Amino acid sequence: MPEGLVAVLWAILKATIALAFIGLNFMFLVWLERKVSARIQYRVGPYRVGKPHGWLQLIADAIKMFSKEDVMPAAADRWVWAAAPVVVFAPAVLLFVILPVGPDFGVQPDFNLGLLFLSAVSSFTLFGIFMAGWGSNNKYSLIGAMRAAAQLMAYEIPLVLAVLGVVMLAGSLSLQDIVEAQRTYWFVFPQFLGFIVFLIAAIAELNRTPFDMAEAESELVAGYFTEYSGIRWGMFMFAEYTNLFTMSAIAASLFFGGWNGPLLPPVVWFLIKTYAFVLLAMWIRWTLPRIRIDQLLDLGWKFLVPVGLLNLVITGLFLV
Repeated sequence: MPEGLVAVLWAILKATIALAFIGLNFMFLVWLERKVSARIQYRVGPYRVGKPHGWLQLIADAIKMFSKEDVMPAAADRWVWAAAPVVVFAPAVLLFVILPVGPDFGVQPDFNLGLLFLSAVSSFTLFGIFMAGWGSNNKYSLIGAMRAAAQLMAYEIPLVLAVLGVVMLAGSLSLQDIVEAQRTYWFVFPQFLGFIVFLIAAIAELNRTPFDMAEAESELVAGYFTEYSGIRWGMFMFAEYTNLFTMSAIAASLFFGGWNGPLLPPVVWFLIKTYAFVLLAMWIRWTLPRIRIDQLLDLGWKFLVPVGLLNLVITGLFLV
């Protein structure tokens, strides 16, 4: 076959495998979150629909979601409201392009500007959330969108500062090169301050408790997606759990050696480390209470940004 056709078919195959994994991973993470929250709260969780342990509950949820009526508010901005779930969903899928699943293995693991691509694409989530809040023509949705905008802007800066320390040590913006540079030691040891900043900022970027101010159901019904139902609501959930996996994979690659490890295949090590971060995020969600919006912003601007800058200074002195 012509070389161009082979390249196109190979790209389609990789995209199909990635999308299939994203779908199965979403179902597994929703089930896992329910079971983790149940254990932390001394409950059983999903149990009866599919044994053992309710594994068919997600199939029932999917059927219910697809069968729900898709209701649009009469006063909503039609096109902005309809496009918002897609704008939130697309970046979550695009971030899978740069994940280094193994040595030279992934959709595009050797992308030499991978972290720059990460910063650029992840910022688009803010547009989707704001579109959902503005387009719904609902005061609760608009307040949630404004909170999300303030939150994401406050925590994007410390997130980038934490990543810059790793980039300085590895001398590359490619996640593949960063993982390769950790064959002798993990970057979490010289970059412990950066890791703490990254962990807090990543949870805030994911809009998860204790930083879920954009949807705060006790105050805003459901925040920016109050007016969504059925599959459109499902796309927001899909993006949330896909971003959780992606951010966990990036944390494992930046600070814990990615696919490096003894005995087991590289892909297995990558998944073990990634799901360890997923479990950590779930543990934090079901343990800590939601903080106030002023506390949220103070933590980002008054603590994480100075600590991130201090980490860069220490890293620079270490390199010199």
